[in-house]
Amino acid sequence: MRPRRRDEPNRSATTLELFFDLCFVVAVAQAAGNLHHDVSEGHLGHAVTSYAMVFFAIWWSWMNFTWFASAYDTNDDVYRITTLVQITGALILAAGVPRAFTDGDFGIITYGYVVMRLAAVVQWSRAAAGDPAHRAAARRYAIGVTVVQLGWLLRLALPDEWGIASFVLLGLADLLVPAVAERPGMTPWHPGHITERYGLFTLIVLGEAVLAISVAIQTGVDAGNRGLWSLAAAGAVIVFALWWLYFDRPVEAPDRLPYTLIWGYGHYLIFAAIAAVGAGLVVAVDHERHIGHISGVATGYAVAVPIAVFLLTIWALHVRRQQHGVLVGAFPVVALLALLAPLGPVPIHVLALLLFALVTLTVLLRRRDDLPAPAHGGGDRT
Repeated sequence: MRPRRRDEPNRSATTLELFFDLCFVVAVAQAAGNLHHDVSEGHLGHAVTSYAMVFFAIWWSWMNFTWFASAYDTNDDVYRITTLVQITGALILAAGVPRAFTDGDFGIITYGYVVMRLAAVVQWSRAAAGDPAHRAAARRYAIGVTVVQLGWLLRLALPDEWGIASFVLLGLADLLVPAVAERPGMTPWHPGHITERYGLFTLIVLGEAVLAISVAIQTGVDAGNRGLWSLAAAGAVIVFALWWLYFDRPVEAPDRLPYTLIWGYGHYLIFAAIAAVGAGLVVAVDHERHIGHISGVATGYAVAVPIAVFLLTIWALHVRRQQHGVLVGAFPVVALLALLAPLGPVPIHVLALLLFALVTLTVLLRRRDDLPAPAHGGGDRT
C-alpha cells in the first residue's frame, strides 16, 4: 500500500467512495427521522442528547474512512474488500439508530461501529507496512483505534447511569487518536480531495432537508392545507440558502495540524446542524397539521437553533479565513436574529427571509470584490 501524492492533479472522489457515502444516507436519515419524532413528541432533552451521540458515531466513522482514503486509496482488491466490510459496518450502525433513540440501547450501533473501525485497523496496518515515511503515524493509528474500540465494547457492560459519561470519555479518546498519530508527520492526504469529500457529505445531509420539503408539499396536497405550501416555500429558501452559504467560495482544508483538526472536527456541527434543520422542518409540518405536541415557539427553535449553529460554525471555519469587513460581522448577527425569530408569529418564514438577506449580501459583496480595481494614474502633464 503506497501513499498517494498530496499534490496529485485532478484528484477526485472514486466510485467506491461515492458508494460508501450512499450507505451513510441510510444512517443520516435514521438519525434525522428519530430526532423529528422525539422533538415533535416534546422529548427535547432526550432528542438532543440521543441525536448528538448517534450523529457522532455516524460522522466519525465517515470521517476516518475519508481521510484514510485520501492518503492511501490504492484501489486494489484488498482495499476494496476491506472498504466493503466498512460499508457493512455502516449498515449495521444505521440499523441500530432507532433502538438507540427509543431505548438508549447503543449495542447494535457499537457493533457496527467496531466492525468499521477494526477494518480501518487492517487498512492502517497495510499502510504501516507499505509507507516507511509515515510508518510511525500509521502504527499509532492502528494501536489507538484498537484500544478505543475495546473501550467501546467494554462500555456495553457498564450500568445505564454511566452511559452518557462513558460515551463522552470514549468519544474524546477517539478524537485524540488522529491528534496523537499525526504528530510524527501528517499522512499524505490531499487537500483538494478532502474538500470535495466534505462537500459531498454536505450534500448528503442537505438531502434530509430536501426530503422535509417534499413531505410538506405532499402533505399539503393530500390535506388541502394551503399553510403547508407556504411552509414548504419557506423551507426551500432555507435549504437553498444553506447550500449557497456553504459552497459560496471554495475553501481547502488547512495543511497545519492544529488548524486541520479544528476544520475537520468542526464540520461535525455543520453536518449535524443541516440534518437537524431537515428534522425541524418536518416538526413544523406536524405543528401546522396540529399533530405535534410542542408549542409554536419550540417548533420555531427546532429550526432556528440548528440554523444558528450552522451560521456560527461556517463563520468560524470559512468566513473568518476568507472574508473581511461587513460579511464577517453579518454571520453572527444573522445567527442572533435567527434565535429571536421563534418569538414572532411566523418563525420559519422569518428565518427564510434572514437567510435570503444574508445570501444577497454575500453575492453583492462578492461581485464588488470581483470588480477590477479602477486604474489610477494621470495623463501627461504639461
